[in-house]
Amino acid sequence: MSDTLRDQLLGLGFKPTAPARPEKRDERRPPRPNAPKQGERRDAGRPGPRPEAARDAKPKGRPPSRNGGPRRPRTQEEIDLGKAYALRAQKEKDERIAAEAARQEEARQRREARARLGDFLKDKALNDKDADIARHFPYGGKIKRIYVTAEQLRALNAGELGVVQLDGRYVLVAKDVLDAAEAIFQQAVALRVDPDAPAGDDPYSDPQYQVPDDLVW
Repeated sequence: MSDTLRDQLLGLGFKPTAPARPEKRDERRPPRPNAPKQGERRDAGRPGPRPEAARDAKPKGRPPSRNGGPRRPRTQEEIDLGKAYALRAQKEKDERIAAEAARQEEARQRREARARLGDFLKDKALNDKDADIARHFPYGGKIKRIYVTAEQLRALNAGELGVVQLDGRYVLVAKDVLDAAEAIFQQAVALRVDPDAPAGDDPYSDPQYQVPDDLVW
């Protein structure tokens, strides 16, 4: 349109039209599909590894040391030392078990021997209820005594009689019974006098021997 025609149109009352403004282009790049929004972590919504994959991803071999680094492999000297400690511990355990088994076996044998001795000494005791002479003798680290008659004291000091300990009491028996009792249970023989031994070896053979008043029986 020429300027003359434009002037004519303006004169007729037409308003000039404003020129069209060019559309402003958004120079920003369009968002990518699945792009994280502002303030959102990039890995949000991303599926993590499966438990099986995480388990398979664990490093194999020796576990790390306490300080986080790889554990130092044991030297041959450390391995040999550990084996030696294990062998010594097992040996000490075996020795304790064997010692306990031996103690139990010894206790069993003592019980059985005492039972046989008790059966053997039935009706063989020569203790006299009217005896009034105290014959003292050492036994078990203490001074013990048995009451005998004058005739029994002579026979006892001559080695013709002996004393056997049974169930906490002292039994006066003949020499042959004493020998058999010793064969059954040697520890039960409380007094056996050797008539050929010097008198000083058994000072308690004298009935006049005075025992101190403060002696504990």
